[in-house]
Amino acid sequence: MNDTTALALLPAGLHDLLPPDAEREAALVERAMAVFRAHGYERVKPPLVEFEESLLSGVGRTWALQTFRLMDPESQRMMAVRADMTLQVARIAASRLVKAPRPLRLCYSGEVLRVGGEQLRPERQFRQIGCELIGALEPAADAEIVLLAGDALSRMGVRGLSIDLNLPTILPTIFAAFGISGAEEKRLTAALAHRDAVVAGAVPTVGPLFAALLAVAGPADAAIKKLGKIELPAAAEATRDRLVETVHLIRAADPNLTLTVDPLERQGFEYQSGLSFTIFARGARRELGRGGRYRIGVDTFHPVHGVQGEPAVGFSLFADEILAAAPAEPSARRVFLPVGTSTRVGDSLRESGWVTIAGLAQVQDERAEARRLACGYILVAGATAPVSVG
Repeated sequence: MNDTTALALLPAGLHDLLPPDAEREAALVERAMAVFRAHGYERVKPPLVEFEESLLSGVGRTWALQTFRLMDPESQRMMAVRADMTLQVARIAASRLVKAPRPLRLCYSGEVLRVGGEQLRPERQFRQIGCELIGALEPAADAEIVLLAGDALSRMGVRGLSIDLNLPTILPTIFAAFGISGAEEKRLTAALAHRDAVVAGAVPTVGPLFAALLAVAGPADAAIKKLGKIELPAAAEATRDRLVETVHLIRAADPNLTLTVDPLERQGFEYQSGLSFTIFARGARRELGRGGRYRIGVDTFHPVHGVQGEPAVGFSLFADEILAAAPAEPSARRVFLPVGTSTRVGDSLRESGWVTIAGLAQVQDERAEARRLACGYILVAGATAPVSVG
């Protein structure tokens, strides 16, 4: 390995984003943020690193094993690099903006870093783009977040969107209602995660119920009809009713948005406390984002809503996946400006949408130089507009 190769080597899960993808990603992020602003979401910018006890408190505990830590030489306290920006927005809402009127609408964009990648997602650093709607418990808030995610992705050029709605709390609710715990709970959880209807159906008390719930997964309209026919424990009925109302609200606002329902999907929803969702797109390698309902400050009682912690719902989009799914933008027209071109002419071209590449030294063949610098056009003496380099 030579010195140049060694310098280019990066740790597993990290990579450089090169032209034109770095510019494309920045443009996609700003397009999404414009959508969020138009819906009343205000941008926040938390720091990359925080004190460990702050970043990993509350719902942040779920990210403890994925968090890089370091010692702050100034305070001599342990610090942590964010693995997920939702945790930081939750902290801001519960502290700096605790007196701000609710519901509180916040949006963000930034890099996150994780200790290890996943089998289907080996990247350890990537950009998150997201929104959080804080202080609202109504199904209308869930619908707003789902619709906003779909709108942002559509404006970024992603086509063939499909949003899978999930109920990660329904399974623990059923376990509690039937007194299932310990080893049996773990065995059934694993079987249902693998959609193993044989193992799940072998438990006399809940087997038929699990089999019915496994059969629900599919297009939303058919799924909620099937769910409506299933007899659920009283505590789980409220979860089902909320899903039905949310689907109706989404359908009323955007009848063409593809929705599916999988009530038993729980993977990736470690801290969600209600309706959650995963976003896919036709042709995309992996999910484009995730979202759902959670609670801020779960150790405190919320007097308005009568629940532990302040209710919140939001989503995070993954910029690298969107970059792969969104169509490439048309290449900007690049024009080569030979040495001696006036500043006024260059300004005029840029105002008209051209990308100008200024020559820095005299060359023998200006057209060849333009082609070498990936310019399709050149400004030649006496011409009133750029001409093709041919």
